[in-house]
Amino acid sequence: MSVLGTALDTSSPAFAEAREAMLGKLAEIDAEHAKALAGGGDKYVERHRARGKLLPRERIELLLDEGSPFLELSPLAAWGSDFHVGAGVVTGVGVVSGAECVVVANDPTVRGGASNPWTLRKSLRAAEIAERNRMPMISLVESGGADLPTQKEIFVPGGRTFRDLTRLSAAGVPTIALVFGNSTAGGAYVPGMSDHVVMVRDRSKVFLGGPPLVKAATGEDSDDESLGGARMHAEVSGLADHLAEDEHDALRLGRRIVARLNHRKQGPDPRPSAPEPLHPAEDLLGVMPPDLKVPVDPREVVARIVDGSEFDEFKPAYGSGLVTGWATLHGYPVGVLANADGVLFSAEAQKATQFIQLANRADTPLVFLHNTTGYMVGREYEQGGIIKHGSMMINAVSNSTVPHFSVIVGASYGAGHYGMCGRAYDPRFLFAWPSARSAVMGPRQLAEVLSIVARQSAAARGRPYDEEQDAAVREMVENQIEAESLPLFLSGRVYDDGVIDPRDTRTVLGLCLSHAHNAPVRGTDRFGVFRM
Repeated sequence: MSVLGTALDTSSPAFAEAREAMLGKLAEIDAEHAKALAGGGDKYVERHRARGKLLPRERIELLLDEGSPFLELSPLAAWGSDFHVGAGVVTGVGVVSGAECVVVANDPTVRGGASNPWTLRKSLRAAEIAERNRMPMISLVESGGADLPTQKEIFVPGGRTFRDLTRLSAAGVPTIALVFGNSTAGGAYVPGMSDHVVMVRDRSKVFLGGPPLVKAATGEDSDDESLGGARMHAEVSGLADHLAEDEHDALRLGRRIVARLNHRKQGPDPRPSAPEPLHPAEDLLGVMPPDLKVPVDPREVVARIVDGSEFDEFKPAYGSGLVTGWATLHGYPVGVLANADGVLFSAEAQKATQFIQLANRADTPLVFLHNTTGYMVGREYEQGGIIKHGSMMINAVSNSTVPHFSVIVGASYGAGHYGMCGRAYDPRFLFAWPSARSAVMGPRQLAEVLSIVARQSAAARGRPYDEEQDAAVREMVENQIEAESLPLFLSGRVYDDGVIDPRDTRTVLGLCLSHAHNAPVRGTDRFGVFRM
């Protein structure tokens, strides 16, 4: 393979400025992560502890193999909404008894673990990851059910939670529920539809309707234990497969269940040799300039994430605005597509199409590094077939069956976001750097388009155009789009799986590749019609 060198001047003022800007953004992200870690706040955390209960991340830590990593997903969900950052649930992937599992843990310190619309979106994403990567799914349950004031946004789509559990089971993907407290109303179906269920004596309460509701509906007097207690479900209803003495025992039983699953990865093993990149990951802090209009050579990123900085570039002299090539990452073969000068022309689109087809022929996963303003516009490019060629690339991405992994390192605008495997194109995992931006187009361009349309409308009606009002509207629109394209906003809406430190990119992609190899890794030769 060819070994990538570096032209990055880490002593330059530009590098220092970019590094300082990135560190500032990371500090902002860390402050928001701290809100998620704080749960419902000191008052509710202390009340929870006073009941002798573990916090959700403590439960996860005890469940996982000692010293193994936990890749937390969507930690900023609900940012910018009326709900707690993190959406009252912790999701992620970790190793339990040697098997990589998706874990979903309610946080009872946040509104009693009630599910709001962002909880639902985050939980559904976790189930999707379990299904597509064929990883066992473990639910650590303690929730009072739906957040009732928002039921209109939860009830109808919330049925997918139970549908997904049954489909995972039908697909042979194990589902396990460890119930630590209340699992009421719709939440009762989480253990009801899981393959394996553990309940904690004198702690777990699982019923469709609690004593007050039963009294109101039927006139029957009952208590928690006889209606839905752990012992009743273990001895009478049969809903509980295992009766734990306490939370630690429940987690022990959960680990034993996973150990007996005989879970095996279906994808090929990584190569035994995975040398570290020749260039330090620390340099990634200064790669992306604060002004995303400044061109960046993506090879500087590739050289710091792939094994030994070795990269066989594909078609280096053709379509130079998109860098494509072959490498290994933590021992796994990968194809890399990385934007160079931001704009995708016909040559870049055709090059990407062929490269994606070749990756499918070779059963090789694809890594997309986004920094694009979209496909080129203008008379010359329209006549040259940019629509056809952009459509070819999107066709290839849509129908490719090898695992895709996307990292938005800079801009990801317009249909370029689609062609580079944005969220709607089902990448196995999608992460963003703090420098990322994503929207239908750049803020300034969008404001300019609206201004031109309004100016033409006024002229068509023979009305004078208010330039002062135009300037105010343009500024307002530009500020709004800039705010809505930031990673905090996008991650809050679960449009990515998390905002990561650039220095962690190699580690995160290595974990994701390992997770994806729980499922078969197979390409396809079946694509839609390519318009030539």
